[in-house]
Amino acid sequence: MTDHVEIPTRMLVHALIREDGTVSANDLYTVAATLGMSDQQVRLCVKRLVAERRFTSQGRGRKALLHATDDTTQALAPNADFLRLAFRQDAGLAPWDGVWHLAAFAVPESARTARDALRETLVHLGGAPLQGGLYVCANAWEPYVEDAARRLGAHGALTLLSTTDLRRGDTQDPVELVRCLWPLQEIADRYHRLSRIARPRLDRLTGSAELSPSVLLTIAVELAAELTRAMEPDPLLPPQLLPQPWPGTQAREIIVRCWAALSERDYGEARPTLFRLYADITREAADRATR
Repeated sequence: MTDHVEIPTRMLVHALIREDGTVSANDLYTVAATLGMSDQQVRLCVKRLVAERRFTSQGRGRKALLHATDDTTQALAPNADFLRLAFRQDAGLAPWDGVWHLAAFAVPESARTARDALRETLVHLGGAPLQGGLYVCANAWEPYVEDAARRLGAHGALTLLSTTDLRRGDTQDPVELVRCLWPLQEIADRYHRLSRIARPRLDRLTGSAELSPSVLLTIAVELAAELTRAMEPDPLLPPQLLPQPWPGTQAREIIVRCWAALSERDYGEARPTLFRLYADITREAADRATR
């Protein structure tokens, strides 16, 4: 018995956006049914997405064709930079240079919304709070932090610095600092789950049984959803600072094999955009592993 993968309806719609920016309603309803979603659930989600102007709809029912707006397509593209960094770290191609990257900000109470959004963004980018308004990251995150601060109107309140001498209380050893600052066990548990999800699906993909396009779409969406759940809270700490063996490395190795197997299968119509992006990135990782 395999673990159940919980996929929000909105995530499913986004995952099925094809390279021409469309979503086939027939594919959407078929995959949704395989995942245990009702037609009503899908209809309500589509209605909300259209009302929010994230999609336009042409036609009705299963014959409908959804068109993603430009803003939707750009916003939903998985962050290829971070996925590539993860695979480079796994391959030993992105060793830590011993530099800590810090971001500090002082946003007034009157701009609380921007302040809270900036905090969330810094954590999403791999930062950990040192104290009020001061965050640290083990990777060079400055371009991403500045971009976020500009979008939030808080760039003038942002200070960026780097150091090789970071201490918290009496703790200075980088490995010990990481253990204190980031929830490593929680991050590891997400990757253990990703491995449990991916292994039986890899067995199906590499088996001799024929798999229909809708089944392949379902497997791909499940894998993408779990990979996102595992990687979004992952600060992508350099391997030198993590316990070894690290479950993230092991889980991503299985994902590479899954995506290679998916790429060899026939999906019928055009593949979703995320398939091409994931396939390109995992192919690069696989090529490095065989050199």
